[in-house]
Amino acid sequence: MNQLFTSYDLSGISLANRVVMAPMTRTRTLENNPDALTALYYAQRASAGLIITEGLPVSDEGRGYLYTPGIYSETQGRGWRPVTDAVHAKGGKIFAQLWHVGRMSHVSIQPGNVAPVGPSAVAAENTTVYAWIEPGKAGPVLPSVPRALTVDEIARVTADFVHAAKVAIDAGFDGIEIMAANGFLFDQFLSSAVNTRTDQYGGSIANRQRFLLETIDALSAAIGSSKVGVRFSPYGRLYDMRAYADEAQVWKSVAAELSVRNLAYVHLNYQPTITAAEVPEGFGAHFRKAYQGTLIGAGGFTQELARSELEKGDLDLIAFGMPFISNPDLVERMQNSWPLADSDRSTYYGVSGALSQGYTDYPVYNAASSR
Repeated sequence: MNQLFTSYDLSGISLANRVVMAPMTRTRTLENNPDALTALYYAQRASAGLIITEGLPVSDEGRGYLYTPGIYSETQGRGWRPVTDAVHAKGGKIFAQLWHVGRMSHVSIQPGNVAPVGPSAVAAENTTVYAWIEPGKAGPVLPSVPRALTVDEIARVTADFVHAAKVAIDAGFDGIEIMAANGFLFDQFLSSAVNTRTDQYGGSIANRQRFLLETIDALSAAIGSSKVGVRFSPYGRLYDMRAYADEAQVWKSVAAELSVRNLAYVHLNYQPTITAAEVPEGFGAHFRKAYQGTLIGAGGFTQELARSELEKGDLDLIAFGMPFISNPDLVERMQNSWPLADSDRSTYYGVSGALSQGYTDYPVYNAASSR
């Protein structure tokens, strides 16, 4: 039996299968609000056991890319309700990924054109964000030099996450995922190469993970820990994230801390398929030993590799990203050994041309016409 297509109990949420649609930024909402096209996009892919949305900024400050739908205003909350209703009508489950980019932003899209924030005034180099090159012209730009959050502001950001989570639950989401991966705010705090603070949020591993754990605990108190997931990218090197001395110890400590918190899941995004970084051999097994809850793996999985990893027992669910872009019926295609459609990378991001292009215009597989 292929475990990939068996049901799974996710902290009391019944998933039809163990296929997860990974979060993928698509930059399709002109006013930063979800709309009918957003609902269609996710409903088309609702045969996944679990959908995790694209990153949803928890505030204007948390935004690093143009045209990304937020989850902090009443208007946005009302906009997400048709999305969750459409997914649920097709038997799917959906979590909202809550996002604060930290230093990965640009003054042109920050409120008042002020500097973005981070753990320290350490800028990201050799990378870009999607912002205003000049008034009216969007495109890739170097992230602006950030300023360090004050202690009071850190507490305020935690409150922003709690507020966004409440908006999400009110909008019908089954739960939320904290984006703590891929070089964004919480990942920045964990890294001693980016976090050079000398207060209670910097220095030791315990201090550097304090912000994340405080936010997880606040979210758990607000909506219940069984509705809270968190995503990491161990040894990730995206967006100018660099190696640091106690990296292995950080992930060991994080795994142990989260294991006692009864979360919905931990989501590990492995990046060797898109960067030169290498995860140490045996990392997955060691993380599984330290973290006893539901574990999702993402990062270049094929159906065959997914089946193998589930059989090993180191992972419970497998997330697929890019294949879902051009294959809205990915689960059915894998179940029936139907061929996968290729996607057009030039339409992954942005709003050039029709918003539906490369977004909601990929067809499901027609088995009859292939005979």
